[in-house]
Amino acid sequence: MSISMYESSVPVLVHSLNNLVGILEKGAHHAETKKIDPLVLINSRLYPDMLPLSKQVQIASDIAKRGAANLAGTEAPKFDDVETTFAELIERTNKTVSFLQTIKPEQIDGTQQKTINLPMREKTLTFSGQVFLLYFVLPNVYFHVTTAYDILRHCGVEIGKQDFLGKI
Repeated sequence: MSISMYESSVPVLVHSLNNLVGILEKGAHHAETKKIDPLVLINSRLYPDMLPLSKQVQIASDIAKRGAANLAGTEAPKFDDVETTFAELIERTNKTVSFLQTIKPEQIDGTQQKTINLPMREKTLTFSGQVFLLYFVLPNVYFHVTTAYDILRHCGVEIGKQDFLGKI
């Protein structure tokens, strides 16, 4: 039995981003109950040369929506990176999920060999659709969701592995 490109992308991305929403909600609750300025958590980073929580969420959102849009041959919505509260980060993540849910299986299935050109700073990366999904989109989303999780866990938010994995 094989798994389709759609099954490997949209539901997986939606699941990961929904778990991120739950993690952010727990971060907001932690800040409120512990009387911590939420900006302390939102601006926290694991190491000085790493990006803060807010940017980790923004990048996870961007990679998920742009990745699915590239595979589907459609335009991803543009979100300005202006979120400064947990509510705004949660809203952005939910908007990303809403966009992903508009993509239909027939838009992505069969894109294994589709050429994806991804402009980067100084060069353009070229992938087949399957390589793009499995070796670029999914690992990047997992990396940034994991880093967001790690930042909040490091700050004392009571979250665990099940929060990251979610209900399966």
